Amino acid sequence: MRKQKSYAADAPPALYLVPTPIGNLQDMTLRAIEALKGADYVFAEDTRVTKVLLSHFNIMTTVYSYHAFNEETQSQKIIDFLRAGKTVALVSDAGLPGVSDPGYYVTRKALDEGFCVVALPGANAALTALVASGLPSERFYFYGFLNHRKSQKRKELEKLAFCEDTLIFYEAARRVVETAEMICQILGNRDVVIARELTKVHEEYIRGKVKDVIPELSGIKGEIVIIVKGAEKSPMQEMLNKKTIAEHYEHYLRLGLSSMEAVKAVAKDRGVAKSDIYKNVRGD
Repeated sequence: MRKQKSYAADAPPALYLVPTPIGNLQDMTLRAIEALKGADYVFAEDTRVTKVLLSHFNIMTTVYSYHAFNEETQSQKIIDFLRAGKTVALVSDAGLPGVSDPGYYVTRKALDEGFCVVALPGANAALTALVASGLPSERFYFYGFLNHRKSQKRKELEKLAFCEDTLIFYEAARRVVETAEMICQILGNRDVVIARELTKVHEEYIRGKVKDVIPELSGIKGEIVIIVKGAEKSPMQEMLNKKTIAEHYEHYLRLGLSSMEAVKAVAKDRGVAKSDIYKNVRGD
C-alpha cells in the first residue's frame, strides 16, 4: 500500500498525464499549458502533431515520441528522467493519454518505481458524446474500440448483450456501417447516437434507432463515437439476476438442459466467460 500526495513539498518527481484538445484548440486548459511549459520533457504519441500544438502556445519543451510500438524502451527513458529529478509530461494526439491511446504501460511502471503520476482533467470524446447523447448517463460502460475482425467483434458484442448500462464505443469511419449493422443484429434495434468530429466545425450527432441510423452512415468521415442504450431488463432476466450463479445454473438444469448447456446459458445471460461459471459451480 502506498499513498500519493501529489503536491506535497517532499513529493517525488512526477509524470504528468496531460489532456490535449480533441479538435478545438480553445479547449486547451490553462493547467495543461502550464504543465507542458513546466515539464523538462514531453513525450507524445505523434511528435509532429504535438509540435504544432506546442508551437501554437509558444511552448519550447523538448519532445520525444511515445507510442504503441516503442512504449517499452521509451518508458524506461521516462523512468530514467524521473530518477534524475526531471518532470515529464505525456500527451496523446487528442484527449487523455491512456484512454484508447498509449499511457497505461508507463503509468504502471512509474508507480511501481515510486514516482507520482498526476492526471490533469480535460477533453475526452467519450464523455463529451455521452452527455450530449440524450441517452442515460448515470451508469455507462466505455468499451473503446471493438476488434476490427468480424468474428471477434461479434463475440465482444455478444458479451455486452445483457449489459443494462449505456455503452460507448470508438470506431473508425471505414468500419462504422459494419459495426452498426452488427450492433443491430446482436444487441437489437436500440436507440443509438453516432457522434462525429466532436468540437470541430463539422461536429454532427445522428440520433435514432440503429436501423434508421445505418443508412445515414454511408460515406461518413471523421472521428466517431457510438453511444448505445443499455439492455432493457426483462421480467425473466430480472428474476435470474436475483439468483446466485449456482441457483441460476440449477434453474437451467431443472429445465432439462445438460450441464454444459446450462453453463453456456448462464454465461450468456450474465455476459461473462463460461470458465467463470464453471469455477463458481465447482466452488473453485
